[in-house]
Amino acid sequence: MDWSASTVWWLAAGALVAAELATGTFYLLMLALGCTAAALAAHLGWGIAPQLVAAALTGGGATAAWHLKRARSPRSAPAAFNRDVLLDIGEPVRVAQWESDGTARVHYRGTSWSVRFTGPGKPAPGEHVIVSMQGNQLSVAPAAPQ
Repeated sequence: MDWSASTVWWLAAGALVAAELATGTFYLLMLALGCTAAALAAHLGWGIAPQLVAAALTGGGATAAWHLKRARSPRSAPAAFNRDVLLDIGEPVRVAQWESDGTARVHYRGTSWSVRFTGPGKPAPGEHVIVSMQGNQLSVAPAAPQ
């Protein structure tokens, strides 16, 4: 069986897509894009050298562009502070009394929670907002005045 160059490039692109699906490495899709460009070059009747250049420029360029895009995008907050992960972040709680060690008990979501003061200054009773969660302890800071 005699395979054309475009068939080999299409099979390589398919193998890279399958590998990406198995590993979740998005960069493999960029390399598959390079193989697709080489397959199209083969369909146009270009020789092996232009096919390799098309694969290298397209796949390498797409990989570099994606890497730069990710490097310039802002990093998400750690999970303990990220509202996309913990929907309680930013929710209000009312602290009636603080202990001397900066902890208190509050009623939140139908149960009693341990809270730790992480805001500026000294803890004072009143409205606070949840800024993070460590296990079953809420970290709170004073709520902004309205």
